[in-house]
Amino acid sequence: MFESLTQRVSKIFSGLSRPGKLSEANMDEGLAEIRSALLEADVHFRVATDLIARVREKAAGQDVLKSVSAGQMLVKIFHDELVDMMAAEGEPFAFERGRPTIILLAGLQGSGKTTTCAKLALHLRDEHRRKPLMVAADVQRPAAVDQLRTLGAANDVPVFHVAGEPPEKLATLALKEAAATGRDTILIDTAGRLHIDEELMQELGRVRANVTPDVTFLVCDAMTGQDAVRSASAFKETLPLDGVILTKLDGDSRGGAALSVRHVTGAPVRFVGVGEKVTDLQEFHADRLVSRILGMGDVVTLVEKAQGVLDEEQAEEQMKRMLDNRFSLDDFLGQLKALKKMGSMRDLMSHLPGMPDVDPDAIDDKALDKTQAVMLSMTPDERKRPELIDLSRKRRIAKGSGTTVKAVDGLLKQFQQMQQMMKKLKKGGLMSRLAGRFMGGGMGLGSMGDMLPEGEAGVPGMPGMQGAGAPARPGAGVDRRKARKAERQRRKKGRRRR
Repeated sequence: MFESLTQRVSKIFSGLSRPGKLSEANMDEGLAEIRSALLEADVHFRVATDLIARVREKAAGQDVLKSVSAGQMLVKIFHDELVDMMAAEGEPFAFERGRPTIILLAGLQGSGKTTTCAKLALHLRDEHRRKPLMVAADVQRPAAVDQLRTLGAANDVPVFHVAGEPPEKLATLALKEAAATGRDTILIDTAGRLHIDEELMQELGRVRANVTPDVTFLVCDAMTGQDAVRSASAFKETLPLDGVILTKLDGDSRGGAALSVRHVTGAPVRFVGVGEKVTDLQEFHADRLVSRILGMGDVVTLVEKAQGVLDEEQAEEQMKRMLDNRFSLDDFLGQLKALKKMGSMRDLMSHLPGMPDVDPDAIDDKALDKTQAVMLSMTPDERKRPELIDLSRKRRIAKGSGTTVKAVDGLLKQFQQMQQMMKKLKKGGLMSRLAGRFMGGGMGLGSMGDMLPEGEAGVPGMPGMQGAGAPARPGAGVDRRKARKAERQRRKKGRRRR
C-alpha cells in the first residue's frame, strides 16, 4: 500500500535534501510537486492544500533555508505535520466495569463490516484478554447471519442471533445473553445500504437508543478513496462516531482515504484491515504510517509481526546454531514458514527503510513457495547435509517439488552464500555483536545494514529479492562506502611515500 505515493514523495524529498541545493524557489517547487502527488493519491484537495500551507509556514517560521540541513528539516516538518493531522487521542476503547462494553459497527453495504466484526473480536480477545460476543444484527443481507456464525465457529467466538427479531430487539436481548454467559464485550454487526438513506439512519438510531453503545465505529472501504471520506462525513453528521476502521488498505496503493478521513470528518482512524485473514487487523498508528510514506520504514510494526509468529526460545537456538556454523536447511525451512505467517513479502519489505527504491512488482511471493517445495522434497538427512545432494538426487527433488534442477541448484547456491556470509560475520566479530543485540532483547533491526560486510547486498536465501538490500537510511550506505574508499586510498598513498 502507498507504493506510488511513497516513491514520489521520497524522490522529491531526496532532491530537496542534497547539500546546498535548497532555496526558496525550489522549496516552493518541491512542495507544489508534493501537493500534486497527494492529490494523485486521492487525498482530499482541502487536506493537501492545508498540509502544504502549514509546512511552508513552519519552514518560514523556523528559517529552514538558512539551516545547514535544510532538506532534512523540511522532511521533519512535513513528517510532524502529517502525523499531527492524522493522530488520534487516547485509546480506541474505554472498557466499562460491572457491565459489558458495547461496540456498534456501522457502514455501507460491502465495506466489510461482518468480517471486521470477527477481526475486532479476535483482537479484543487476544490483545486485551476480553470475552467478546458478536451480535448478528444485519437482517437485511440474507447471508450476513450465516457469515458471522461461520467466522465465529472458526475462531471460537460465540455469535448471538434470534430469527425474526428486529436489530434493536436483538441488541437488547444480547445484553441479557452476555450477562448469562459471562461475556464482557458485545460487538453489534448492523446492516448497511448501498448508500446513506433515512431508513438506515433510523435503524441505527433505534439500536443506539435501546443499548447506548460505548463505542461506535464506522467501517469504510479504503479502496473507494474519496467516496469513503464522503460517506464518513455523511455518517458523522447524523451518528456520533468514536472512530473509523478502514478495510482493504492492503489493496489501496494510493492511500488517500487514510490521509484524509481524520482531517475532513474529525473522526480518527482507529484500525486498518490489511488482509483477508481474521488476524489481519492492526491498530492505526499515524507516526508509523507517515514513516512508511516518507520511505523511513516501519520497523516497530515489523517486530510486532515477528513476535506474533516467532518462538523466542527457538529463535535464540537458531542464533546459537548460526554462531557455531550449524545452521541447516531445516533451520532455513523453519524460518521460511515463520516468514510466510507474517504476511506477503511485498508487505514485509514495505516496512523496511529505503524500500521505495525497490520495484514492488519485482518481489515474487511465489518464489518462496517454490523454495519451500524444494526443501520439503528433500529427505531430513539431505536438509542436514546438503553436500550429499548429487545430480541424481537433484533430479528427484526437482520432480517431487514440481520445479527444475536449475531451481534446486539455485537454492543450494544461495544457502552456501548465506553460510559464507555468516562465516564473514563471525570472522569479523559481527555475529557476536548481532547475537548480543538479539539475545539481550534489544535487537535493533534498523541497524542491520550497518552490520553487514562491505559489498553484501540483497537478502541471501530469499529468491526474487537479490539486489534488494537497502540501507537503514536513504543514502547511508553510499556515504560509508565512499568513506572507506577514501581511507584505503589515503593508506595506499602513505605506503608509497614510505
